[in-house]
Amino acid sequence: MKKTIKMKIAIIGTGNLGSSIAKGLIKNKSFTSLYLSDKNTAAVKVFEAEDNVAVTSNNELAVESSDVVIFALQPRHIEKVLERVASNITENHVIMSVAAGFEISKIESIIGRDKHIVRVMPNTAISIGKSMTCIASNEKGDSKIELAKDIFNQLGTTMVIPEEQIQAATVICASGIAFWMRLVRATTQGAIQLGFEAEEAHQLALQTCYGAASLLKESGRHPEAEIDRVTTPSGCTIEGLNEMEHQGLSSSLIKGINASFEKINQLKKS
Repeated sequence: MKKTIKMKIAIIGTGNLGSSIAKGLIKNKSFTSLYLSDKNTAAVKVFEAEDNVAVTSNNELAVESSDVVIFALQPRHIEKVLERVASNITENHVIMSVAAGFEISKIESIIGRDKHIVRVMPNTAISIGKSMTCIASNEKGDSKIELAKDIFNQLGTTMVIPEEQIQAATVICASGIAFWMRLVRATTQGAIQLGFEAEEAHQLALQTCYGAASLLKESGRHPEAEIDRVTTPSGCTIEGLNEMEHQGLSSSLIKGINASFEKINQLKKS
């Protein structure tokens, strides 16, 4: 059962991911107050109409007014922002970062090891409460893991993992959204080639993808077990699957995942 969380929350950085987190929190009313802070507030001005939501370009104010601060910034921006608000962060704050490749040790070097620090890696499905969110923390932040789970379980599903696996989780869960979107698009294009109108093709592909994921989640069965239930000897399904594998479907997907992982590790080193 998902817990109701009522805390003062700030989101620093309201780009695609920050805005998605905000939408999810607002949808679930998961706060007593919510500060959305960014140097460019135009994209989130609409949220000011929501109860207990404030939009600002003053990061220091957002931090001082909140218990939980979520830094939804790109890796190249988070260091400077953390440096500017470091003096505003107290031992009572819970600091959460979604910046890919920006390690907890780097955050500690700026704001101190005595702070509760949690790395959180959601994906953009958080805006509709369907994110797969992975969580890791520093030693001080261990006591706030349950709080992080309570917050992000309202926005999807969470998994606590060692920090050294956060990079891989970013590829599988955050980048993975784009990978699955591309597979849906390809299925749509195939349906159009077979004679369906574009809107019909999209609906067919989308619902079939949703059904496949739901079936696996509800049944708990391995994908191959479900594939066996669909394929028949000398049938059209196995013919199609074999041709896809001959053309490198699984291999290409795995290679793409590994390429993304190599890239994110380059960001980590920079």
